[in-house]
Amino acid sequence: MTGSSTDAAAGARRILVVEDEMLIGMLLEDMLADLGHEVVAVVPRVNEALVAAQNETFHLAILDVHLNGQAVFPVAEALIERGIPFVFATGYGERGLPEKYRDRPILQKPFAKADLERALNAL
Repeated sequence: MTGSSTDAAAGARRILVVEDEMLIGMLLEDMLADLGHEVVAVVPRVNEALVAAQNETFHLAILDVHLNGQAVFPVAEALIERGIPFVFATGYGERGLPEKYRDRPILQKPFAKADLERALNAL
């Protein structure tokens, strides 16, 4: 990863957002900017998210669990392989995740900026 680790230590992080609802993606972008972070990209599809997860430079990711009827878990696996932390965004809570992912932080939808900040601080 070629990002500046001093930026990450200071709290400003580059974040990949994987979200298929355009309005939620825009909301996340605004909230993350308000919190002092940079959104690398908002990607709405699993195949695009896989490319970004494997090739982009970022500190962490926010993953919507269901993208246009597809599960985001292949993207989660790619991030695990790269050692990049992530949080799942879902309205289903922990029970909506397979057992192997239940130890990962969850951003429960609907969420407020304080919820987002708490989820990011858990990473």
